[in-house]
Amino acid sequence: MYLKEIRIVGFKSFAEKIDIEFTSGISGIVGPNGCGKSNIVDAVRWVLGEQSVKQLRGSGSMSDVIFSGSKSRKAANYASVTLIFDNTDKYLNIDFDEVAIKRTIYKSGENDYSINNEKC
Repeated sequence: MYLKEIRIVGFKSFAEKIDIEFTSGISGIVGPNGCGKSNIVDAVRWVLGEQSVKQLRGSGSMSDVIFSGSKSRKAANYASVTLIFDNTDKYLNIDFDEVAIKRTIYKSGENDYSINNEKC
């Protein structure tokens, strides 16, 4: 089992949807200061259940992770992160070759969690 893909939309500095695909083996994320590398790490922590907004470098409520807007873009209404794992080796005892774990937060503060698009 390995992390196959990360999908992020509206989370912190990611106003538009991004997909980061990984292959088996070692992958790295590099870039200049301020490009969002640590926001990707925060996204992974968040979707896996991080409850401390301070651990995600926020200041008030968990809705701080929602893209807050800029001069050229309006604020997002929600933030969503999906981790897709390759499960062809059946490491997870589930009858799926891919397992998608998703967390969504809305401006109201409500959270949705799902596994393979089934709310849980």
